[in-house]
Amino acid sequence: MNFVEELRWRGILHDIMPGTEDLLNKGMVSGYIGFDPTSDSLHVGSLAQIMTLIHFQRAGHKPFALVGGATGMVGDPSGKSAERNLLSEDVLQKNQAGIKGQLEKFLNFDCGANSAEMVNNYDWFKDFTFLDFIRDVGKHITVNYMMAKDSVKNRISGDTGMSFTEFSYQLVQGYDFYYLWKNKNCMLQMGGSDQWGNIVTGTEFIRRKGAGEAFALTTQLIKKSDGTKFGKSEGGNIWLDAEKTSPYQFYQFWLNASDEDAKSYVRIFTLFDQSTIEALETEHFAAPHLRALQKALAKDITVRVHGETEYEKAIKSSEFLFGNTGIEFLNELSNKEVLALFNGVPNFTINKEEYSAGVNVADLLAVKTTVFSSKGEAKKMIQSGGVAINKVKVATADDIFNDAQLINNKFLVAQKGKKNYFLIVIE
Repeated sequence: MNFVEELRWRGILHDIMPGTEDLLNKGMVSGYIGFDPTSDSLHVGSLAQIMTLIHFQRAGHKPFALVGGATGMVGDPSGKSAERNLLSEDVLQKNQAGIKGQLEKFLNFDCGANSAEMVNNYDWFKDFTFLDFIRDVGKHITVNYMMAKDSVKNRISGDTGMSFTEFSYQLVQGYDFYYLWKNKNCMLQMGGSDQWGNIVTGTEFIRRKGAGEAFALTTQLIKKSDGTKFGKSEGGNIWLDAEKTSPYQFYQFWLNASDEDAKSYVRIFTLFDQSTIEALETEHFAAPHLRALQKALAKDITVRVHGETEYEKAIKSSEFLFGNTGIEFLNELSNKEVLALFNGVPNFTINKEEYSAGVNVADLLAVKTTVFSSKGEAKKMIQSGGVAINKVKVATADDIFNDAQLINNKFLVAQKGKKNYFLIVIE
C-alpha cells in the first residue's frame, strides 16, 4: 500500500513537501500528528487525522500520536479568532489519559517495528527554562519568518490582536518536531492544512539547528457541502466519548449526512477499498431514498468507535423512533441512554408522589404536562385514536396511569400522532 496514493484517491491530500513521497517509498518512516488536549475526548473533527495515522501505519510506517500537554497550556492560534483559555496541569493529564484510550481503538500499539507510540510534549518541556528556550530555539527562527505565517498575519490584522504566548506557539511546535526528529528518528509531521505554517517551521528549525532534513504533509480540512462546519450538531460537538455523545446520536450524525457529503465522508472516514466504495455509490445513486452510502458509513464508523453491540443498540433506537420496535426495547437501556435517545424531544417532569397515586390520562397530558394545550383537545384526539403511551393506544380519556406503566420505574413515552414524541420523566 502506497500511503500518499491512498490519501490522493480518497481526496484527503492537501500539501506535500517535495521529496516526501520518495522518502516514504524507500522504507518504514516515523511520522507524527499532534492532538489538542483541551478535552478528555476527541471529537469527529479529529477523525480525519486519526484516519491519516491509520493509513500511515497500514502502509508499514510508524505513527506517533503527540498529545500536547505543553502546547495545551499555550494554545494554537491557527484558524482561531480569539485566544483560548489555558488549562491546568491536572486537567491536561486527565484529558491526555482519555485521548490515549480513544486512540488505542484505532492504532495498533503492539505490532512490532511499526507499533504506534504516544508521546507528550510536556515531558520535554517541563524542565525547559524560558532562558534556555529563547537561547536554544528562538535564535534560530527570525521574527520576519514567523510574521509571514498566515496564522499570525490573520490574527494581528484582526480585532483581537495576538498575545506573545500565542505568537510563540509555532516555535514550541517547531521544537516538538526537532525533538522527535532527534530522539525518535521522526522524519515527517502531518496535520490539517491549517497546520502547514507550523509544520514547516519545524522543518526549518531542524535544518537550521540540526543541519538535518525533515518533511511535511497536510490533509484537507473537512467541510460540509452546505458550507456549515463539519462535526457540529445543534447540541454542539459530536464526541467520540459515549458519555458526551451517545452511540445513537453518533450514528444519527453520520446517517443524516447529505448525499454529497456521504460520498466524500465514505472515502475519508472508512477503510473501505476503492472498488467497495464505487459499488456502494452505484447502489446508492440507483435508489437514493434507501441511503445505502449513509448506512454503510454510519455502521462502519459507529462500530469502530463504539463497538458492534452499541451499533446494534443504535439501530434498535432508530427503529424504535421511526419504525415498529416495541416499548420493551427501552427496558434494555440505562436511564442515561433513554434520555440520550430522546435528546431534542420535548420532555416533562412530574413529581413521583403525585404520579404514583394515579393520574387519569387527560390530566397527565394536559395538566401535569403540556403535550396538549387543553383537556378538551386531549380527549378529542384520544377519541380519534391518535394518542399512545408506551406505544399502546390510549382507549379513553379516563384511563389511569401509575407506577405499573413506568419504563425503568421512571419514564413514560407519549405519542401524539405517529411522529410527535414526548418523554415524561417521573422523579
